Amino acid sequence: MRTKPYVGINNDGTREVFRAANPTEETHGQKYAAVIGPFKTKRAAEFMAKYGRSNPHLQTVADAERIATWITNDEYLTR
Repeated sequence: MRTKPYVGINNDGTREVFRAANPTEETHGQKYAAVIGPFKTKRAAEFMAKYGRSNPHLQTVADAERIATWITNDEYLTR
């Protein structure tokens, strides 16, 4: 099965992007308190990981996919 990007939320609240076919509590539950995804693109997952916390404009995966496509400058994501 093909892997897709997900955002894992660690117990301390930090977020990181990882790839998995189907993350479950058994496979990823010890590392992450919560998982968001799957995302269609890595770019949207990175955008959600960096800007998704307490952001009313990024509530769903679809929001991240839509807004991340508006951003065309890669430097914006590295700020």
